[in-house]
Amino acid sequence: VQLVESGGGLVQAGGSLRLSCVVSGSIFSINDMGWYRQAPGKQRDMVATITGGGKPDYADSVKGRFTISRDNVKKTVSLQMNSLKPEDTGVYYCGADVRSPDVKDYAPVRYWGQGTQVTVSS
Repeated sequence: VQLVESGGGLVQAGGSLRLSCVVSGSIFSINDMGWYRQAPGKQRDMVATITGGGKPDYADSVKGRFTISRDNVKKTVSLQMNSLKPEDTGVYYCGADVRSPDVKDYAPVRYWGQGTQVTVSS
């Protein structure tokens, strides 16, 4: 199972970016998917998650500015980020809980992408 992110970059404060992540490989189903951020010297924190049924959840710091969505057919999850702030800067990782026929009992396993850098300048 592989996760590949795209869409990071450098943007001025107040600008927008859209991150995308595609999941590929030996997949039976995908449960929760989400985006996580790691700023320099800090731990990786949840930014937004979405259940298999499409229910989103957001960190308080991004509510009203970010929107997470998923396409279960295309096996993608996206994060629309508006009104970006310098404190949104970090490496953004896509995560997905995947059930694979390659895993005993189809037990769900959390997989991660390689990360994409988002830098917001003031």
